[in-house]
Amino acid sequence: MTELVGLDDVRAARELLAGVTRTTPLEPSRPLSAALGGPTWLKCENVQRAGSYKVRGAYVRISRLSAAERERGVVAASAGNHAQGVALAAGLVGTHATVFMPVNAPLPKVAATKGYGAQVELAGNTVDESLVAAHTYAERTGAVLIHPFDHPDVIAGQGTVALEILEQCPDVKTIITGVGGGGLISGLAVAARALRPDVRIIGVQAAGAAAFPPSLVAGEPVRLPAFATIADGIAVGRPGDITFKHVRELVDEIVTVSEEDISRALLMMLERGKQVVEPAGAVGVAALLAGVVEVETPVVAVLSGGNIDPLLMLRVIEHGLAAAGRYLRVTVRCSDRPGQLASLLSQIAEHRANVVDVEHQRANPHLGLGEVEVALSVETRGVEHSDTLISALRASGYQVVFAAEA
Repeated sequence: MTELVGLDDVRAARELLAGVTRTTPLEPSRPLSAALGGPTWLKCENVQRAGSYKVRGAYVRISRLSAAERERGVVAASAGNHAQGVALAAGLVGTHATVFMPVNAPLPKVAATKGYGAQVELAGNTVDESLVAAHTYAERTGAVLIHPFDHPDVIAGQGTVALEILEQCPDVKTIITGVGGGGLISGLAVAARALRPDVRIIGVQAAGAAAFPPSLVAGEPVRLPAFATIADGIAVGRPGDITFKHVRELVDEIVTVSEEDISRALLMMLERGKQVVEPAGAVGVAALLAGVVEVETPVVAVLSGGNIDPLLMLRVIEHGLAAAGRYLRVTVRCSDRPGQLASLLSQIAEHRANVVDVEHQRANPHLGLGEVEVALSVETRGVEHSDTLISALRASGYQVVFAAEA
């Protein structure tokens, strides 16, 4: 049985990282503190070098390679953050990196990985499939595989996040973070359990890619038959063998959040926290906002990464607004006569809602003779405002159907 990483391993990793990674800030969150009734802090790994905590573990692993291993180069598989961490670390150590990324990997992450000097190969639709390609490449070329999570050096490197948290917030009672393959939470738990056994360690997975809950029930890593989530950084279909043992032994609880929860969290981070965070980096905040877990304050939520595709950010913001009741997509059926559209839009304006988009359609076969369908995208001030607007339109005789029902 593989032994668990120890506190001395994490401390040794910290010495290696001195002058390489930055001590990221711990920022207070007023909206979360108000919601939870106690101090809530954000550990901002989204502003770490290369945009996430991943460079910590990658550098520790690569820096310990022998001269012969460095000569052969390194290979990795990643959706983006580990890719950038490996590329940066390889450049600092003086070795060449080849990184396999899913074919649908966000373009900014691909570009950033290349910018750090790595050779990027697109393979597979998921990180798991890219990892198979990376293994094949390692066997063929002799390059050293730098696993994204399932290696003691990687876990020790990620555990340095907890050392900083415990120094920055000595009275912390709960640490919550996103979980993909389990490297970060394993390292966090190693350090926290050794130094503060009373601290609760909670992991959060996207419901559409939650491999740990069934694995913990089964008592061994279980591969999901399929998975999908906007949180590409934690879209992993199977826990690592080593990380599974750490999570089973050291982590208190694993919970899941929905895509809507993640979208709301990202929106709140932008609006209230002034933080650019990727979906995977916001799942801890999502769990706190959604109330899917009970926590004792002070609580620290790790913002694990900030590498978000601007196009995805646009979609997520829109989704988050809709989830928060501030962005309505509705279809209104009304009579097809002059002035009807103007009347409809005037009534919406009277309720101080903003029409973003209008589509006027007469060709729907489900419409009756003399009817027209108007698809609207409307900005509102929240759920109560949206409900008031819909009620007013229906009271005026309009048939209002939500986009999902149309």
